[in-house]
Amino acid sequence: MKLFAKKQSYLGIDLGTASIKVVELANVGGTARLVTYGFAELPVDEVKFDVHQKIEQSAYTLTQICKRARVTSRQAVAALPTFSVFSSVLTLPVMNEREVGQALTYEAKKIVPLPLEEMILDWKILHDKPTTEAGKISVAPNHHDKGMRVLLTAAPKNLVKQYLEIFSQANLELLSLETEAFALGRSLLGNDPSLVLVVDIGALTTDIVIVDDHIPVFNRSIDVGGVTVTKAISNSLNVDEARAEQFKRDVGIVRVMSGPSGVPNTIKETISSVINEMKYSLSLYQADREKNVEKIILTGGSAFLPNLAEYLEEIFKIKVVVGDPWSQVAYPTELKGVLDEIGPRYSTAIGLALREIHK
Repeated sequence: MKLFAKKQSYLGIDLGTASIKVVELANVGGTARLVTYGFAELPVDEVKFDVHQKIEQSAYTLTQICKRARVTSRQAVAALPTFSVFSSVLTLPVMNEREVGQALTYEAKKIVPLPLEEMILDWKILHDKPTTEAGKISVAPNHHDKGMRVLLTAAPKNLVKQYLEIFSQANLELLSLETEAFALGRSLLGNDPSLVLVVDIGALTTDIVIVDDHIPVFNRSIDVGGVTVTKAISNSLNVDEARAEQFKRDVGIVRVMSGPSGVPNTIKETISSVINEMKYSLSLYQADREKNVEKIILTGGSAFLPNLAEYLEEIFKIKVVVGDPWSQVAYPTELKGVLDEIGPRYSTAIGLALREIHK
């Protein structure tokens, strides 16, 4: 659906495992305004983890979405999926930026699971938060006795090449290619510098990202998602997947009197691996740090699973909320109901489009 047409606007494009989402945002005096959005879901039986290898199919689907949504911009930002990108925060001796590249190449050989000649390396020096002294605010680089922290990201060259080809065939200008983790942090946290755990529950995978002062410092991916839960319910109750999907959305985690009694337990059993991964991620990251995660943010297509937030809050004793990626975007008030409903699905796409506006 087309809402506004602005000259300076950008596309955020999320090439997911089960769907492609497109959001166009206009830069109106530094404020992001919704222009249009659209998506196309892929049938479950055609979903593949390596869906981006189907370059022609992806390019055609993307072209059709842009056509139906009547996008006005050809400038796009896209994200590499979390499960295909390696990232790690390293501590190096204090050095200048010219020396960092050399040092990281050496360190990357030890920790990146694939040969470096097959990867594209990128890095970012992490800086301390602003400190206040006698009414003055200063920003100090992250230089400690232990050294300096650097965020290293490595992406497969062949995957990047596939993305470039998809956007070329779709006649779109790819301005930037970043990781989903950065896009999620941008759309869900805004200016909030808190230490937050983001849980992105997609169709086939769940991404677990720890964001500290806007930087995704830790991320993992697990092969469990909304489709996994639906299939588990289908097998448990011996019903077709369409009915199982409805049970999942109606009943959720906590049993209601009118709901099938097997559904909540089946969901709990299926997402137990996600919960265990969340626990592992928290313990691993917080082991040698003084501060703890302040909040858990749910996003993705299954974020609205009934009672999921309450269930996780009871387990982790941490505030759990469903993220609102539209909070930084201006749009007509009459669309609020619709946008709230689809918001979790569009978190990555919105964060990507915001990148060019919030530079």
